[in-house]
Amino acid sequence: QVQLVESGGGLVQAGGSLRLSCAASGSIASINVMGWYRQAPGKQRALVASITTGDSTNYVDSVKGRFTISRDNAKNTVYLQMNSLKPEDTAVYYCNTKAQIRTGGPTYNYWGQGTQVTVSS
Repeated sequence: QVQLVESGGGLVQAGGSLRLSCAASGSIASINVMGWYRQAPGKQRALVASITTGDSTNYVDSVKGRFTISRDNAKNTVYLQMNSLKPEDTAVYYCNTKAQIRTGGPTYNYWGQGTQVTVSS
């Protein structure tokens, strides 16, 4: 099994910054894509940003130029630096990874417990 532990959420004023971290641990053979999703009240969970093992990144349009995703492969950790935060960024942010628990085996989808980000106006 793979466990994801997130940290770094909190309350910040509009225009401020936060940095989220997510560390993966457990019986990990390999990790492919790591990413961050968010879910606001009354809305579906949606992708914010993702990053591959080769550091290829993908962002939702609404965060481009403000958020930066990065990863430390040696630590199985992914980060999300969030700058110029807006009230509409308020949501629970979930870490996600697609990983194999044995070499050559199937890829499974894993989720963190979520961390609240609240941006006040």
